Amino acid sequence: MDIHITARHFKAHETLRSYAFDAINKLENHFEGIISAKLILSYEKSLNSVKAAELIVKVQGAVLKSLEKSPEYTKSIDAAVEKIERQLQKHKSKKREKSKTVIRKTKSKE
Repeated sequence: MDIHITARHFKAHETLRSYAFDAINKLENHFEGIISAKLILSYEKSLNSVKAAELIVKVQGAVLKSLEKSPEYTKSIDAAVEKIERQLQKHKSKKREKSKTVIRKTKSKE
């Protein structure tokens, strides 16, 4: 899996980058067909600085996206990864259902 981590308008510390890398790597436990993952970290300048994490995961046949905001980057990353995990499980079940219907159709034609 190819992982890219981008920090917009700031330089991310190595600890934050390694935390994000480890969190994204755990996605392979749920689905092995992940081609690439891109994490974009940004923040909104306001009274209470809101940190955002946008995660874009490419799998065969689909692109999954999630955007999460919270007061801390670690919470945003965790929430985005959890959302992608749910999307991966849904994608996996859809893919499994399609393969079952193809097998049923070919068997019934014979």
